[in-house]
Formats: sequence, structure tokens, C-alpha cells
Amino acid sequence: PIVSFGNLMSEGTALSRRGQHDKALGCFNDALKLRAGDKHCLITRSKCFLKLGDTENSLKDAEASLQIDKTFSEGLYQKAETLYTMGDFEFALVFYHRGRRLRPDLHKFQLGINKAEEAIINCLGNPSSVKLDSKECSVGRQAESKKDNQNQQNKPTKDQKQKKKKQSPKTERQLLGELYDDKAYLEKLLKDEDLMQSSTRQGIKVMDLVLGGISYLNHRRDFWQQQKPMYARVYERKLLRQRRTQDKEQKPSDISRTVAKNMEDIELLLARGSAEESCRKAERTLRMIQGWAGEALPNRKELIGNLHSYIGNAQLAMGQLEAALRSHKMDLDCARQNALPDAVSRALDNVGHVYARLGRFQQAINTWEGKIPLAQSSLEKAWLFHEIGRCYLELGKAEAAQDYGQRSLQSADEEGDVEWQLHATVLVAQAQVKLEDYRSAILNFERALDKAKLVPSEAAKNGIIAALDNVSKSFIAELNKGDKD
Repeated sequence: PIVSFGNLMSEGTALSRRGQHDKALGCFNDALKLRAGDKHCLITRSKCFLKLGDTENSLKDAEASLQIDKTFSEGLYQKAETLYTMGDFEFALVFYHRGRRLRPDLHKFQLGINKAEEAIINCLGNPSSVKLDSKECSVGRQAESKKDNQNQQNKPTKDQKQKKKKQSPKTERQLLGELYDDKAYLEKLLKDEDLMQSSTRQGIKVMDLVLGGISYLNHRRDFWQQQKPMYARVYERKLLRQRRTQDKEQKPSDISRTVAKNMEDIELLLARGSAEESCRKAERTLRMIQGWAGEALPNRKELIGNLHSYIGNAQLAMGQLEAALRSHKMDLDCARQNALPDAVSRALDNVGHVYARLGRFQQAINTWEGKIPLAQSSLEKAWLFHEIGRCYLELGKAEAAQDYGQRSLQSADEEGDVEWQLHATVLVAQAQVKLEDYRSAILNFERALDKAKLVPSEAAKNGIIAALDNVSKSFIAELNKGDKD
């Protein structure tokens, strides 16, 4: 295949969404070789570095994009995000503000300002609570300058700082959460001297890997401690309890409006490509609804199912396939328990889609076949039969694929939808190629080509022409073989 800048960018973006950031990085590196200094590619690579925890290279790429274009809003946002992740909350705040001045329409800059200000207040305390005299300030500055001069040469190293800041196990567990057990396991491995002296197949010492893991977890712990110290967490829990009490006192009409607004925001964020933010908001809304009684929200069970569906779709967009499967199955269980046929149909569709993405085609077929009786329109049946047929084709069951392709075409004809007529005809033709029925395949590819001209779709047209060329060659070879026989 021809390797182009656009192809590499598309492949890198798709890999990054699936969580394969190492592979995505290779695509972005190759893309920058073809088009050095492309600001959009630099930003996508910067995001990739940030996902991998390489904040230094992430910052370099963000700054490089701003050297090309100082008013590049994505570059300002990425630089601010990287600085925030590094714990430089004040500098991050500066760039969030610059971005908002340039693009006040982008809500993410305001969100960045809010979280950076919150982190600074958590670290230093609210400035309104601190009062200093002018004398104290001048004396303080003189003392600080003297101390800086005295201690410039004997600054403590990072390791010494970490020793000084060593947390109690209880505090560390609260900061690290589930990662605390991982750190305890790595520290236990350090005591195994024989294992520490061994090396991997690539020649890397096991001790270096273990120490690297512990160091990374320590950095995360320190960042989270800076971002939200323990006293801030206690205060936050207190506020949360107060909010819950207030929520319980809210009128049902107010609660319904709040939930409806949240659901709109969740759907809008997902449509705009902000899957992570959409997922977080959906999870918060779900916890909020679960804390309310049924009387406050009459359609509570239906909303819980919808939120599981939104969470699953966001996780799928982020490439978290197993998590998405769990969320959609929870939606399916909720719909079945509460006898909601439309929700059952939606959940079956989503579960089948995730199975197909995971390559578990037989499970996808079983799921989608359970949805057939719930399909309410010819158009819905057209794409459902097409997806089932596509899975059968992936499993090498060409006869079943052909059958479902013809059923899909029949439903598309009933609806009069040219696009699904095109997809179904291509599926039938591909199945006939597998069955070595080349004459029928050629006829169907020619029909599909006519449909592609009506859609219109250049990509589909070119793909069909290439497939038609290959089938024609196979047909001619078969005819020649018959003549010789």
C-alpha cells in the first residue's frame, strides 16, 4: 500500500484510541518524516507521549507546534495539559488563560482554568485566608534570598526529597488507591535477590524495571498529593455529604430537570469526541441517581440503563473494549429486568458491536440474531442482516454470509435506501467470490458499482472497481482451466 501522511495520521489516531500508544507513536514519527513540522501531527504525538507518561517529550512537541504558530489553540491547550500533569499548576494556568483569550468558544480552556486554580488552592490554601504585613513581606524576602544563596550548592536530590516526604502507609493507600497493592508487590519483589540479578530476553535488568515502576508510582503519588492534599480530600467529602443532603431535599421536578440537562451534556460531549469527559460525567450522574429514592425520579431504572449505555459507548470510543462490553451487558440486564423492549434492542445492538470489534464473531452473531425479532423497520433489519452476514464472512462461512447479504438487500429494497443496497450487494458479491461463483460475483459487483455512482462515493467506487478486476481475472483463469480440461 502507498504510505502517505494522511494514512499514517489516521492509523496512528486509531491505534491511540485503542490504547496502543507505542504503535501509534511509530506512525506519528513516520508521518513527521514525510511532513516535518506539521503542527497537528506534533500535537497528536504530544498527546501520545502524555498517555505514555513521557511528559518531557510531550512538552517539547507542544512547544514546537507553538513555535510554528503562536496562536495555535490546540498547542496552547496541550502545553497547559502537560504542565498540569507535571504538577506545574501555575504555568498551566497561564496557558489555559492564553488559550481562553484566543478561543473563548472552547469550553475546555475554562475547565482547565478551574482545575488548575483548584489544584493551586489545594496546595497553598485560599489566598483570602492569608494576611501579611508589608514588614513581614520585606523581611521574608531578605531571609529567602539569604537562604537561597546558602543552599544553592547543597540542594537535596530528588531521592532525598522523596525520603523526606515519605508518607505513612494509610495516607499512601488513600493517595494511590488500587495502585497501592501494585507498589507493595513491587517492593516485595525487591527482597528477592536472585530475581533482581536476572535479566529479560532484551537484556534489561529486572531490578531496573521494578525500580522504574516504584519510581513512577511515587511520582504519581506526589502529583496527586500536590493536586489534592489529604485535607482537601476530607473537605471535599464533607461538601459531597452536604450536596447529597441538599439533593434529597430537592423537588422531583428540579431533579428531573438536572438529570435531563446532564444526559444532554453527556450525549453532546460524546458527539464532539470528548469521550473521557463524557464518561466521567455519565459515571457521576449514575452515582447521583443511584443515591436517590425511586419516588424522586419515576423513570430511575430506565435512566440507569441509559447511563450504562452512554458509559459503554464512551469506553468503546476510548478503545476500552472489555470495559465497554461490561457496561453494555449491565444495560442489557437492567433492560430485561424492567421489561423495556426498546432498551433491550439497543443493548443487544451495542453488545454485538463490541463482540465484533473484539473479533469474537460467533458471539456477535448470537447476540444480533437475538435482536432480529425486536427490529422495528426495514432499514434497521437491513443493517442488522448486513452485520451478521459480515461476521459469517469473517468466520469463513460464505453460504450463511450470502444468505444474510440477500436478506439485507431485500430489506434495503423495501426501504428504498441506496446506501444499504450498496453495502448488501457488495457483501453478497464477496460471499460469492469465496464460494467461487465468479459469474454471479461479477454481476453483483457491477450492480454495486451502479449504486456507488448514485451515493456517490469515490472510495466505494474505487474499491469495487479493484474487486471487480480481481474477480474477472479469477473467472478468466477458471475458464482457461476448463478449456484445457
